[in-house]
Amino acid sequence: MSDDGTDVRGLALRVLKWAVALGAFWIVAREVPWRETLTRLADIDPAIVVAVIAVTVVEFGTRFSMWYALLGIRETAFATAARIDLVIKFVNHVVPSKASGHSVAPVVIRHYTGREWTDAVTVAGLNTGLYAALYGTVALVGLLAVATRLPRGVAAVVALSVGLYLFAGATVLAAGRRLDAAGALLGRLEGAVARIPRVGARLAGLVAALPTFTDESAALFRRRSARPSVVVPYALGWAGTLMVVPGIRVWLLLGALGQSFAPLWLLPVALVTAYSVTVLPLTPGGVGVAEASATLVLVSLGVGEGAAAAVILLDRALGVYLPALLGWVPAARIDLRAVFAAARDGG
Repeated sequence: MSDDGTDVRGLALRVLKWAVALGAFWIVAREVPWRETLTRLADIDPAIVVAVIAVTVVEFGTRFSMWYALLGIRETAFATAARIDLVIKFVNHVVPSKASGHSVAPVVIRHYTGREWTDAVTVAGLNTGLYAALYGTVALVGLLAVATRLPRGVAAVVALSVGLYLFAGATVLAAGRRLDAAGALLGRLEGAVARIPRVGARLAGLVAALPTFTDESAALFRRRSARPSVVVPYALGWAGTLMVVPGIRVWLLLGALGQSFAPLWLLPVALVTAYSVTVLPLTPGGVGVAEASATLVLVSLGVGEGAAAAVILLDRALGVYLPALLGWVPAARIDLRAVFAAARDGG
C-alpha cells in the first residue's frame, strides 16, 4: 500500500510539474503577436537565416567539445562525446531537474566508454563542478547588472538559482581537495535549503543529487582539475555554448524583428542569468519557466514584449529542445531504466 501511494504521489507530482511547464510556456507564447512576427520572420534576409543556422551548428560543436575535453581528446572519439552529451540532454528533459541528468552521467559515460566506475564518476563530477562554477559566476555578474530592473519575485527566484549554482560549483570542486569538508558542506547545504518554505524538500533532493566521491575518485578529480589542457578547453566550450552562440543568435533574431539591445556585452550575460532558473526542480528541464524568466529579463532591458517572447522561444528551440530531441535517438538505443537503476545503486 505504501509503495502504491508513493507511486501515485510521484505520478501526480510529475503531472503537476508538466502542467506548470506547459502553463508557463503558454503564458509566454500568448504574448507573441504571431501574425506580425511570422510575417517579419518570413521576410528575414536569407543571410541572417544562414547565420542563425551556422551559429547553431557551431553550438553543437562547442557543446560536444566540453565532454570531449573532460574525457581526453586522445582517449575518446568526438562522436562518443557527442552521444554522451545528447543522452544527458535528453534525460534532463525527462526528469525534473538538470542535476538529475548529471547524476546519471557516470553511467552514461561508462556505457559508451567502458571506463571504470571511479573514472566515470570523476569525469561527471568535474563536469558538474566546472559547469556550476562557471554558470554561477557569470549569472551573478548578470544578476548584479539587471536585478534592480526585475520584478522582486523574479529577482528572488533568479538569486536563489544563482546561489545554488555557486554553492554546487564550490562544493563539488572542493571535494577534490578536501573530501571530508565537502561532505560536511553538502550536508549543511541540504539541511539549510530543506527549511525553505514550499520548495525546500525538492531543493534538498537537488543537492542530494550532486556527485559524491570516494578517496580514489577525489584524488583522480584533483589531478584532472589541475590540468590546463582539460579546464581551458572546457571553459571555452562552455562559453561558446552558453554565452557566445546564444548571444549572437538572439542578437540576430532581435535585429530581424526590428529590435535593438544595448549594451551588447550584457546580452549573453543576461541570457545566462535568465536561464539559471533551470537548475530549480520546478519543471522538467526548466520548460516554460526558463522562457518566462528570459522574456522578463529582456523586457526589463528594453526589448518589446512580443519580440522578446518570440526570440526566446526560438533560441530555446534551437539551443535546448533541438539537442534534447536529437538525444532521443541515442537514448532509445540504451536501456534508460537500467541506467537509472545503476545510478541509484552507485554503478
